[in-house]
Amino acid sequence: MTLMDSLLVSLMGFAIVFLVLILLSVLIKLQSLVLRYIMEAMGKSTDMSIVLAEGGTVLAELPEVRDEGWSAGELKLIGVDEKTAAMIMAIVSDESQIPLSELQFKMIKAIDQEI
Repeated sequence: MTLMDSLLVSLMGFAIVFLVLILLSVLIKLQSLVLRYIMEAMGKSTDMSIVLAEGGTVLAELPEVRDEGWSAGELKLIGVDEKTAAMIMAIVSDESQIPLSELQFKMIKAIDQEI
C-alpha cells in the first residue's frame, strides 16, 4: 500500500465518522421536535427549569411548576431572624436565576464564625 492509498483510506474513515456524527445529530433534533409536538398535542407543558450548580454546570432540568396557591411547608429558622432569612432566600433566587416561588427552603441555620 502506498502513501497515497493510506492517506485516501484515512480520509475516507474520517469522512464516514463525521457523516455518522452529523446523522446522529440530525436524528436527535428530529426526535426532540417529534416528542415536543406529541407533548403539546397531549396538552402537557414543555417549559423546563434548569437547576444550576456552583460554576454554572447543569444539575437537572425540571418541568416548570405553576403557582397554584399551595404551600411548600414550613421553614425552620435556627439562629436567624426573618429579615435575614428573606435576604438569604432572595440572594439564592437571584444567583440561581430561579424564581423565588419555585424554590423550596427547609431550614436556614446561622453558622457562628470567629475571626
